[in-house]
Amino acid sequence: MVRILPMTSAIRPTIASFATARFSGSIGVINASSRFNSVHFGSTAGSQSKNFGLKAFKIFRQEVNSKSASKTIVNMAQGSTATTQENALEWVKNDKRRMLHVVYRVGDLDRTIKFYTECLGMKLLRKRDVPEEKYTNAFLGYGPEDSHFVIELTYNYGVDKYDIGTAFGHFGIAVDDVAKTVDLIKAKGGTVTREAGPVKGGKTVIAFIEDPDGYKFELIERGPTPEPLCQVMLRVGDLDRSIAFHEKAFGMELLRRKDNPEYKYTIAMMGYGPEDKNAVLELTYNYGVTEYDKGNAYAQIAIGTDDVYKTAEAIKVFGGKITREPGPLPGISTKITACLDPDGWKTVFVDNIDFLKELE
Repeated sequence: MVRILPMTSAIRPTIASFATARFSGSIGVINASSRFNSVHFGSTAGSQSKNFGLKAFKIFRQEVNSKSASKTIVNMAQGSTATTQENALEWVKNDKRRMLHVVYRVGDLDRTIKFYTECLGMKLLRKRDVPEEKYTNAFLGYGPEDSHFVIELTYNYGVDKYDIGTAFGHFGIAVDDVAKTVDLIKAKGGTVTREAGPVKGGKTVIAFIEDPDGYKFELIERGPTPEPLCQVMLRVGDLDRSIAFHEKAFGMELLRRKDNPEYKYTIAMMGYGPEDKNAVLELTYNYGVTEYDKGNAYAQIAIGTDDVYKTAEAIKVFGGKITREPGPLPGISTKITACLDPDGWKTVFVDNIDFLKELE
């Protein structure tokens, strides 16, 4: 659960998800590598790290007047870092990860719940009001939270409007009949921004609509799927950098990449399984655009992990910024860690066992 402060874009941590209210400074890769070895991984990298200092000191004494001394030390450090990255990659590869939910702010919770349930066919899974903190959360989706990707809406008392910005793109929903869904949305007074029809250059039927707060949804005509809430599209300034980070630090797989030179953009679909069975992250790069306005409406995605401590160390090794050090949230046992990717998008990792306990 999260709360957004009315006067800022920060989000307060609660139980099932977390968004950082304040950000710590950037952490260097060398320091992260050392900590990664010594704290969590008793592997070859750890022993190399321990022996590195002694060996370097001996070499330095023997070759203090030699130019080769500094070069040798640098080579040893690079070797140790490379081994650390190998261990981090191995951990990330074997970790059991799943996209849990996406969090964003709305100005009228009841209005949004009504639109999602009546027009998009979602179910209200749970709702929680916290009057002492002046916020309410609602979870909606197409199935139980322990097996489906869901939406977490946050309403802050008295705040009826947010700035979506230009960085957030849209959510994707798979439906049996796009045209029929569009007609239903029109009948309910919804806004259709792109009528049903084949995607340009392809055969898949799609449409675009907006919810009452202005969030865009892409309706994708697709057969029965276990994960109808199937996409979150975010814009990035360097696609290759973003792909590499999500592969190494987040353990996602590059499912497909498509360049559209006619419209001057490239997309990359990333996730933890096939698109037709899992929610995926759609990264979009528009030619020549390296920065976007993130506004204060969209918050973050939460991802499950077996170990938030090892996850945080891997994120540091691969250049991510930890904004909330791993550990239990105050007053409860749920362990989480929060980070920023190279484009500044927030992600929260939640302990898998703790998350399931919250749902009991």
